[in-house]
Amino acid sequence: MAPSAVALRRVVQRYAPLLLAVLVATAVWASAAGDLGVRSPLPGAVVLTLAVGSGWAASMVRTRRWPLFLAATAGWLVLAAAAAGVVASYQAGLRLRGRRLAAYLVGAATVLAGGVLVGLAVGGVRRITTATTGNVFLLAAGLVGLPLVFGLWVRARRDTLAALRDRAERLEREQEARADRVRAEERTRIAREMHDVVAHRVSLMVVHAGALEVTATDPATVDAAALIRTTGREALTDLREVLGVLRQAGTAVLPERGLDALDELIGESRAAGLRVHRRDEGVPTALPATVGRTAYRVVREALTNVRKHAADAETTVCLRYLPDGLEVRVRNGPSEGGQSLPGAGQGLLGLRERVELLGGRLEATPVDGGFLVRALIPLAGAA
Repeated sequence: MAPSAVALRRVVQRYAPLLLAVLVATAVWASAAGDLGVRSPLPGAVVLTLAVGSGWAASMVRTRRWPLFLAATAGWLVLAAAAAGVVASYQAGLRLRGRRLAAYLVGAATVLAGGVLVGLAVGGVRRITTATTGNVFLLAAGLVGLPLVFGLWVRARRDTLAALRDRAERLEREQEARADRVRAEERTRIAREMHDVVAHRVSLMVVHAGALEVTATDPATVDAAALIRTTGREALTDLREVLGVLRQAGTAVLPERGLDALDELIGESRAAGLRVHRRDEGVPTALPATVGRTAYRVVREALTNVRKHAADAETTVCLRYLPDGLEVRVRNGPSEGGQSLPGAGQGLLGLRERVELLGGRLEATPVDGGFLVRALIPLAGAA
């Protein structure tokens, strides 16, 4: 719904009781004056009192109905004014049910019969208007029948819309529950596959590396086997954390490292045989946790790519502290060749999305025979 329509609806709901009160009071006064009904010989003060009372009763119908029914009875029997009666019949169809609605119909029939007796007693125009057979049926239809049916129709429409709304909300909740159940089942399946395949192969790698460490006689081979065994154990630990997150029913976040673990990451890369150097530029300042985690992820992915494609190249990790952000550069020189591990390029795509979520940008491009990964992470995006 448009904002203007919502505002108009609120204004109407706010001032509707007042407008209804003015309309009913005016109609009662016009009926007693002969403009909309039978002219009344009663004093103006009496007519004004009944008109104001009918308007007030109409404005209070949302909280109390009996004043309106009383005003409708008095207005019809004393002034032959139908305004309050029409509103009362509509409200009866809208709000009353069962025995209360039947009681209203009995009361309305009694009031109409009383109006006939009053018309016969007063005579003149009042008798012709309210006591002749044709007019009695017309007044019964206009005063009670049509407003009552309209009120019943409005109530039925509201009940239908409410039932449809409840059904739509229930279906939406059931759909969300089914989607959550499917996601949970898929996460469990993925966790099971990772455990059965990846964990099994990494465990074999750790076992073989441990056996090689024990049986080898060459110190370089022993050191390499120890590094493989240690790295494999750390990979198993990380894998268990990932599997734990996948098996959790709710939303879970895997703890991530920040810039405080960058030296440890570089040390692991050096132990794996990379020639990595770190250089900081600018004045180090306290950074938001999201910036630190993103910078760590950039460096880790870049060093992983270096190990895959240029393990013999010299690599520089540079952190440049800017007044409004952090620049991360990982550059490796040309490689002399050797075996290159396969890669799908999804790591850099994920990093680019991660950096852009913070309002930054990521560049990954060949430079002078080597490769450069540069990320500019603003502080404003992490606020």
